[in-house]
Amino acid sequence: MDDRKIAIIGCGNLGLSIVKGIIQHKDIPNNIVTATRRSLPKIQHLSASDINVTDNNKKAVKDARIVILSVKPYNILAVCEEIKDALSKHAIIVSTATGITISEMETVLGKDRTILRAMPNTAAGVGESLTCISDNGVEKEDYQIVEMLFSSIGTSIRIQEDLMDAATVLGACGIAFVMRFMRAMVQGGIQIGFDARTASEVVTQTVKGASTLIAAHGNHPEFEIDKVTTPKGCTIVGLNEMEHNGFSSSLIRGIVASHTKIEEDN
Repeated sequence: MDDRKIAIIGCGNLGLSIVKGIIQHKDIPNNIVTATRRSLPKIQHLSASDINVTDNNKKAVKDARIVILSVKPYNILAVCEEIKDALSKHAIIVSTATGITISEMETVLGKDRTILRAMPNTAAGVGESLTCISDNGVEKEDYQIVEMLFSSIGTSIRIQEDLMDAATVLGACGIAFVMRFMRAMVQGGIQIGFDARTASEVVTQTVKGASTLIAAHGNHPEFEIDKVTTPKGCTIVGLNEMEHNGFSSSLIRGIVASHTKIEEDN
């Protein structure tokens, strides 16, 4: 990708995670990446890794092959307006903004532009993001370029645009949901005797092992649950107590509530 400059506009938490993931990928030279943020000192440290940094969005997108717009939804159309005349003819624009459709961006950038939406998560910073991608019928080569970029920071899948809000909840908000579950497990571990550090180590590896099992075997989670729920055993007692207190239903309601919030804000 040496001949394909990448501009990442708006390096807040998500944008920084994408940059950090790229830094770790040996096939993408750091010096072809430009990161922007209005508050430049907050990303100045990226210069030590040969990432170009600037607070000038127009300068960043000049001659860039891929332009990732990682800004807040309420800012993205203004940013599109700001950079549209500086974009190269063959630029591929990728938005990570929740709730802003491709057609809305086309009204500013033009219908002849190659525009995609992508929803990675903050695990991009450690190369473990799940990125959902949708597009406006782009050329195969253009899609493959974007797919390769996001696959370099984890796993990517192609979905219909009408599922992007759901992807935001399950894949991006989902990081926080899992973290909250992990925090609760750590607290429970402390109550039954572990110190905080050891409980955290046990929980972290257990969650990693569980997700790896599902990824490796492709089984439904309930199939793997059945393997450890012996009759009259301690696992089923614990699971049933959680369900009696609304564990699954509260998680489902939380997911639906987050999705409803996005719909209300659109």
